[in-house]
Amino acid sequence: MKIDNFVLENWLNPACDSEKNKIYLGGSCVSPLTVQELFELTGESMDDFMEELKSMSLGYPEFEGNSRAKAALAKLYKDVKPEEIILCHGGTGANANVCYALLEKTDNIISIMPNYQQFFSIPKSMGVELREVDLLIKDGYRLDLSQVRAAVDENTKAIMFTNPNNPTGSVLTYEEMLEMVEIAKSVDAWIVCDEMYRGLDEEYMPSFIDLYDKAIVTASSSKIYSMAGTRVGWIICHDAKMRDYLSNWRSYDSICGGSFDEWIFAIALEHVDKIFARSREIVEGNKKVIDAWIAKNTKYLRQYAESHGTTYLIHYNFDVPAEKFCDDLLDKKGVLVCHGDCFFIPHSFRMTLSHADDLEEGLRLIDEYMAELEAEGKYLPEN
Repeated sequence: MKIDNFVLENWLNPACDSEKNKIYLGGSCVSPLTVQELFELTGESMDDFMEELKSMSLGYPEFEGNSRAKAALAKLYKDVKPEEIILCHGGTGANANVCYALLEKTDNIISIMPNYQQFFSIPKSMGVELREVDLLIKDGYRLDLSQVRAAVDENTKAIMFTNPNNPTGSVLTYEEMLEMVEIAKSVDAWIVCDEMYRGLDEEYMPSFIDLYDKAIVTASSSKIYSMAGTRVGWIICHDAKMRDYLSNWRSYDSICGGSFDEWIFAIALEHVDKIFARSREIVEGNKKVIDAWIAKNTKYLRQYAESHGTTYLIHYNFDVPAEKFCDDLLDKKGVLVCHGDCFFIPHSFRMTLSHADDLEEGLRLIDEYMAELEAEGKYLPEN
């Protein structure tokens, strides 16, 4: 099976590891916790943890996933039972599992763009017909649901998207979520939603699993939980037959998760309010700094969406392709942001709101870089 180059992961990950990367502003995970920070934040006993660790078996864990973690995860939703949760190897493992278990060559899917690449490149590689519906940029990356309604038909197996959106952070309103469910019901389609960034709002953020019996949602420990290294992802599905398909695919892919990963993540989940509060404080603090920076650079930059996630997608007015813009910024200034061509959106870059050591120095260096581009005649005044 041939599959597209995974643009985001294959560009960003080597750039992250590069010695050129001095100030990293391209990520999407809230600043990672250390083990010590986790225990200080939660108030759990590090001594008890270390004693339990000494006697931990290095054999297979619970094949259905750590029961403590699943019980805590279920509480993050309105009406989810632990047995409706399938633990996977990270969010990418969860998304891939869903694609392979759900889709067949005779299907079509609706992919709401921009989207995480798994939700269109994997289906395309399987021979599934791909129908794209674009969020409306200058409307704040909002979705015109009439376009979704026009795109579905009796062969539509699923509507697939991220909410909050990656990379813009835009979200569907509750009313829009209900309309999306109504559209899916009209053709008996599944809703498959990557909810990796859900949870940053102060109030409860609805999930599609709350609203529709043919919803499948995925999430992971990576983004707002600050524990990407634990590689815990999950799938939630109410339909027992579909869960059997999903579990079967997981058996082919990974059999089960890691004992330590699921265990330490369970500890975090049992104190999730403290994890979320920390993440909100970090994101809101960085957002204020970046908003002020964009406000003084409106000649060059535009940011259209109200972000409920951990990133902004920022558009720029320079006659430089997005990948080159970011490659040169890294080479010349040591600042890494994620180029918009990773999301097939030209003349843009994704900037973190969530993991930003030396943020203000990084922004100053981007200012230098943009001034140099203007001096080279690359600035494109808006009409």
